[in-house]
Amino acid sequence: MARPLPSAVHDFLSQHGIAVAGVSRDGNLPAKTIYRKLKEKGYQVYAVNPRASSVEGDPCYPSLAELPGPVDALMIATPAEASLDLVRQCADQGIRRVWMHRSIGPCSVSEGAVELCHELGIEVIPGGCPMMHLEPVDVAHRCMRWVLGFAGRLPEEVRQTAA
Repeated sequence: MARPLPSAVHDFLSQHGIAVAGVSRDGNLPAKTIYRKLKEKGYQVYAVNPRASSVEGDPCYPSLAELPGPVDALMIATPAEASLDLVRQCADQGIRRVWMHRSIGPCSVSEGAVELCHELGIEVIPGGCPMMHLEPVDVAHRCMRWVLGFAGRLPEEVRQTAA
């Protein structure tokens, strides 16, 4: 069964505990921007990166297994090669929602990881960015949502799991 992307986005962003994989210590890379915005919006957000011990003064965890609290969803903003392992970690931790970041440049979407999500009953949003949906949405992300949609790089529908 599939449902429209807006419904899947609403469900993902309705979760309280969200981990963000790929958060780095420096720069304004997508994972760090997403992490900041989710934190500002009041989410319980966890940074995940095996190469960092802290991000913006918050602890950063090397894997999903080491998170201190419950996580309802995972935002993947890593190179696509890391997505498959992260989906496996989600299955091990009982995380049922995954969003793989996609922007104009390189993305986190891995077809193998998307297929594994479907096999494991994990709802996956294979593309886009929560910054395109977290109000207030800045002009750049509104434009990006339009461009990615026009270019066919946003999923129109997302397979709903029978969780």
